[in-house]
Amino acid sequence: MTVEEAIKTSIEYETKVRDVYVDAVSRSEQPDGKRLFQLMADEEQHHLDYLEAKLAQWRDSGRVTPEGLRTALPSGETIAEGVAVLEDKTGGRPGRVELEFLEKAHAVERETSAFYKRMVDELPDGAKSLFSRFLEIEEGHLALVQAQIDQAMGTGFWFDVQEFTLEG
Repeated sequence: MTVEEAIKTSIEYETKVRDVYVDAVSRSEQPDGKRLFQLMADEEQHHLDYLEAKLAQWRDSGRVTPEGLRTALPSGETIAEGVAVLEDKTGGRPGRVELEFLEKAHAVERETSAFYKRMVDELPDGAKSLFSRFLEIEEGHLALVQAQIDQAMGTGFWFDVQEFTLEG
């Protein structure tokens, strides 16, 4: 895959992810769910805008650089605090619609992360840094969504680490 094709494909993936979050905002039944989904939709829109600029940069200069890619993803501590607040307000259980969209988001974030991993492995060094930064961010998104699902399902896991067991 060429760098230009990789950027165009990235735009397709980011559009797909953004659209899941936008749909979740419009259909979410709980204010906390709406806020989370809006944060993620805005983040993915930033990625789309960024990729469009990088596509233009590639077409103009034949190179691409990773500077300027930011994330709205909070620290792990902030995520934990937010989940605790959500649990206090909802009894630890988001609504059916929120859980449905968390599962959809998990699937598209996983697919997008796998694509970026492949690009890091396959593309020439000059383009790897752009896609490695996206991989880092998308893996953070995936962890956040997984943490929300784990908390909502009461699995006893936080970021795939077991917090408690029901066994003696």
